[in-house]
Amino acid sequence: MTFDEYVAARALALTRFAYVLTGDAYLAEDLVQSALLKAFRHWGRVARADSPDAYVRRIVVNTHLSWRRRLRLPEWPVAAPPDTATGGLLDDPADLVGERDVLHRALADLPPRQRTVLVLRHYAGYDDAAIASTLGCTEAAVRGYASKGAARVRAVLPTSYQEAPDARA
Repeated sequence: MTFDEYVAARALALTRFAYVLTGDAYLAEDLVQSALLKAFRHWGRVARADSPDAYVRRIVVNTHLSWRRRLRLPEWPVAAPPDTATGGLLDDPADLVGERDVLHRALADLPPRQRTVLVLRHYAGYDDAAIASTLGCTEAAVRGYASKGAARVRAVLPTSYQEAPDARA
């Protein structure tokens, strides 16, 4: 597969993946462009890999983490905290958008490694071993990042989403 064919086939999926990592559509596009530039420079090695897509995703993750180390985005003050839903089922589609926004903000406030672990686990479907391999750490560290990140996300979610799983069944 040539680089052009790969980009045509996978650019949209990589951009969605990068959006979940960055939380910003424009940063996601920049991140994918930077990662694809790095992949292009070494395309021979990337194309020979067992899974070129996993190789490029790792480039995206590493580039994202290096950006987060160098760049701290400012916080924007608001006049009042956003309203949250109080009931179980949401009837209004606007409530769904609001709930998604709460989750999006909770993910954005996580440290880079915690966010990356949660995205790789829940969005990309990686297991602990694959995440550890991607991040260059141990599986125990992955579980620690996931546990701490999930606890921080749960702390900001409305109480209706924090019920025990068997209570919702």
